[in-house]
Amino acid sequence: MGIAFNDFVLLAADRTCSAHGILVVKPDDDKTFKLADNLVLAVSGEPGDTVQFAEYISKNIQLYKMRNGYELSPSEAAHYTRRTLAEYLRTRTPYQCSLLLAGHSAEAGPELYFLDYLGSMARLPYAAHGYGGLFSLSVMDRYYKADATQAEAVEIMNKCVAEIQQRLIVNLPNFQLIMIDSEGVKKLPDITVHTLKEAERERQRQAVVG
Repeated sequence: MGIAFNDFVLLAADRTCSAHGILVVKPDDDKTFKLADNLVLAVSGEPGDTVQFAEYISKNIQLYKMRNGYELSPSEAAHYTRRTLAEYLRTRTPYQCSLLLAGHSAEAGPELYFLDYLGSMARLPYAAHGYGGLFSLSVMDRYYKADATQAEAVEIMNKCVAEIQQRLIVNLPNFQLIMIDSEGVKKLPDITVHTLKEAERERQRQAVVG
């Protein structure tokens, strides 16, 4: 899941790595890849394809920087990634992965790009992939505001994760949280079942005190 605000972009990705449909391989997988100082790629799809494609994109973006002396902007990186997906789609070895690319540039500010395995791309204020997106998009639509503070943005993500954990039959207990702003990429505390329960207890205590 990703949400772009006026000053930063917030990404959340579940940490569960599964194989053969119902088996959990890792409960602490990292599905995000730092492409540059101000650029992050979040992946969803087949575990092998997602890692190979993200590393391929990451290394080529670094190669471009070494050859030309400057980094790609989020928009340029998104167009390059989309073109690469589309090219592989027309071969015998297409990549079965969907992506969210988030970044920040001095010219355009925070940017969030939605890319899917068919090579389509769109810049959006908020987006999501996977089964969780069926539930989180409606929450984002309800609570999104472009001028939200960091605390308000994290609360929106908390609501999205809580909705997923309540309504999705698949167990997704842990979500990593990353913020991209003018200062670079920052890892925020994970959203977990325990942190959501603690936040709910704190709201109940505040309601009683109030």
